[in-house]
Amino acid sequence: MTETPHVEIYTKENCPYCEKAKDLFDEKGVDYVEYNVTGDEALFDEMVDRADGRKTAPEVFIDDQLVGGWDDTCELEEQGELDELLGLAEATDGGEPTSDVCDDAEETVEHRTLLIAGTGIAGLSAAIYAARSNNEPLLVEGDEPGGQLTLTTDVENYPGFPEGISGPDLINNMKEQAKKFGADTRNGIIADIDASSRPFRVELTDGDVYTADAVIAASGASARTLGVPGEDELMGYGLSTCATCDGAFFRGEDMLVVGGGDAAMEEANFLTKFADTVYIAHRRDEFRAEDVWIDRVMDKAEQGDIEVLWNTELTEIHGSQADGVDHVTLVENPGGHPTDKLDDADTTEYAKDVGAVFYAIGHTPNTEYLEGTGVEMDEEGYLKTAGGFGGGQTATAVEGIFGAGDVVDYHYQQAVTAAGMGCKAALDADDYLEEHATAMDATAEAAAEADD
Repeated sequence: MTETPHVEIYTKENCPYCEKAKDLFDEKGVDYVEYNVTGDEALFDEMVDRADGRKTAPEVFIDDQLVGGWDDTCELEEQGELDELLGLAEATDGGEPTSDVCDDAEETVEHRTLLIAGTGIAGLSAAIYAARSNNEPLLVEGDEPGGQLTLTTDVENYPGFPEGISGPDLINNMKEQAKKFGADTRNGIIADIDASSRPFRVELTDGDVYTADAVIAASGASARTLGVPGEDELMGYGLSTCATCDGAFFRGEDMLVVGGGDAAMEEANFLTKFADTVYIAHRRDEFRAEDVWIDRVMDKAEQGDIEVLWNTELTEIHGSQADGVDHVTLVENPGGHPTDKLDDADTTEYAKDVGAVFYAIGHTPNTEYLEGTGVEMDEEGYLKTAGGFGGGQTATAVEGIFGAGDVVDYHYQQAVTAAGMGCKAALDADDYLEEHATAMDATAEAAAEADD
């Protein structure tokens, strides 16, 4: 032990217990080094390696020795052992804790039979079925309440609405339907799920903790965007992330697709059904897509339906919500990646008239809160579910956790397929809950006795 202990704390953004850990050491007057791993893959890997494989935050080290997470740190504090590690024991009476930061660490808001992450079409469909099965679902809305459908002004391909329906209206109707049958919703973002014991411990970013017998992950995938001027104002008003959802609204217009992978090729090919000309803006001089898709696009280019804008990037979208997209600003450089070379003499900027813009630059599944649970994911973060035939198709590798919608589906990504998966997940969760009812009742009774 050095005379002045060296304290290190690995943290994440929007992590309430990371803040509590820092508050604890601040109250004790102990200096520490903070490493925020959010967005830093190398630092995150370092934390996982030093913390014996754990992927949660905070992780506390004293003199290069692992103390552990918030619960571990609090346990040492409550036993008076943390002050000994910090060389502060002599300043206290018998090593008693010197801070009350840990006093409310484990307060649980309530226990729910089923918790659903997300209020998009998959989550709400699951909630409707789960509520009708008396599983009392609680939906946690996440940071995109209603999901991507709330960005779509008109939905014309959802069954049962021959005149179409706006995305927000469809979501609101489904939410009311779910509530009618007994589902509850609350604002919040899930920070972490502890699957090491049952019931599951679900922690929100505001520090609230719920327990649940089963969890449906329907938190969706967020379409990647560019952050260019005009993007926020025109999303849903001529700017879209789904050609199959919105392409038909712009029949006869020139359209711009941004991207160079399979999704961009597929969307550009699809849009030729409606567009006068489809432009593809790609920042390099070759596509990343599979050859079969490139061949299809280049065939359409030879026919005059598609024009490829190589080494080109979008820098601004112009228009209004009343009139839609009017034109875009593009930059081009023969060497590619022109936005990195705006001061280059070879970079040119020009305007192009288009009536719609479609982003096809990928999606990011919202699955960070499932890291460390044992739920299997692919390299992009999409959940792996059982699939196949019969029941249990939405089950993950962790019993009691199920996946539905765009958090699983990286291919179809349609409202109707998400709804179907939400229905399946609710039915699978119901089967699981029935099979494990006896064991869960015993666990609940033991927990109640412990509280008494």
